[in-house]
Amino acid sequence: MLGNLGYFEMMLFGVVALMLFGSRLPEVARNLGGTYRGLKRSVDEFKREFQAVETYEPKTPRITKEDEPESLESTAPKFSPPTEDEPSSTPKDSADSK
Repeated sequence: MLGNLGYFEMMLFGVVALMLFGSRLPEVARNLGGTYRGLKRSVDEFKREFQAVETYEPKTPRITKEDEPESLESTAPKFSPPTEDEPSSTPKDSADSK
């Protein structure tokens, strides 16, 4: 953004800064520089924390074929559909029985 400023633009910026801040210009520049340094320090600290989390690998034990059980059997009951000769356990409608 500020990379293509020429000599004229920089002079114009300086004149406007002098008109706005006058004798307080050194104090304003010092405060602006301190704010910039603090912001840069915070951003660098955030980057370091982000990279530390990004490179973190939890230490979990590796499961090998030797550790796995031979076969897993389900303990849930198996579903078998009712046959035609077995009576249904659902209640019949009272209108059907009349």
